[in-house]
Amino acid sequence: MKRQLTHEDIRAAVYGGAVLGGGGGGFVGRGLRTAELALQVGAPQLWTADEFAPEDLTATVALVGAPAAADPLVLPTHLLRALELLRRDLPRPLAAIHTNENGAETTINGWFHSAMTGLPVIDLACNGRAHPSSVMGAMGLHQQDGYRSVQGYAGGKPYTYVEGAVAGGLEATSSVVRRASVEAGGWVGVARNAIEVGYATRHGAPGAIGFAIELGHRFLADGPVGAARHLGGGIVATGTVREYRCEQREGLDVGVAVLDDAEGTTLHFVNEYMTLELGGERRAAFPDLITTFDTDGAPLASADVAVGKGLSVLCAPAANLLLSSTMHMPEVYAPVEELLGFSFAPEGRTLAHA
Repeated sequence: MKRQLTHEDIRAAVYGGAVLGGGGGGFVGRGLRTAELALQVGAPQLWTADEFAPEDLTATVALVGAPAAADPLVLPTHLLRALELLRRDLPRPLAAIHTNENGAETTINGWFHSAMTGLPVIDLACNGRAHPSSVMGAMGLHQQDGYRSVQGYAGGKPYTYVEGAVAGGLEATSSVVRRASVEAGGWVGVARNAIEVGYATRHGAPGAIGFAIELGHRFLADGPVGAARHLGGGIVATGTVREYRCEQREGLDVGVAVLDDAEGTTLHFVNEYMTLELGGERRAAFPDLITTFDTDGAPLASADVAVGKGLSVLCAPAANLLLSSTMHMPEVYAPVEELLGFSFAPEGRTLAHA
């Protein structure tokens, strides 16, 4: 199915994305502004994957960085520049673009690109929830012998602006882009990893944007409880933040939040919430969805948590999400586990119905 994205889609996509962001995936205000701008300057199109030939070429558009960084800036012009830098190094033209993940800003990744270039956005994400590393959003390409990753990036304020294109192994190029985000002040827009639509459909999360929009409508109607029920989960904790630590390490926000409730609810995060502990016992671990809301019921990113803030915590099982093939690969968890200092990779767990 082909359809033009409308103003009715904006709030649902951004708020549904914010829930699926699980503490990461960007911020609601910026997501709303970018989506509104896309509809002001053009007519972004959302197409289902079956509208393309399997051999058609699509590329991932993404935001890379640490949400709590002190001095970030990614403008719509930076997003287009990153795509331009990618396209000049491709062997054949792109037929479409798709987002890396669902989040408040990332669900609408590609809308502005589509409005300005005419390329349709595929209703597909590399992963149907937000994740902290580029390899987690690369749909298993790190396992493809000889795959050559090309990544264009741009971002930063005038005194920290960086742009460039890098080609090579997937993990090496992703590390270069992550470092560029640090030099840019915290964030860069990225266009990367051109791949055939057939591969993206098999290894990514087709239908992820529609899933976020449907969830967003439920959240806007019924709040966090409605969103939790829609995802087959629940609100598992409520309290005030008594301890919060966050530091930027390797271009990511790494930290912990502890509530003052009877269970001593503890949330460890690397951009997104990685683990949930209640009463000292681990109750959920990424890619299970763990999302926080403020006292008004608005989704709250891990970077916006602070001591003294009231929070409620949603938890939903990974099996109820649209997840990529990478979520079954323990090796992609290793760098994140190293940052936190403990293991949580989901070996032996059934993760997804996608």
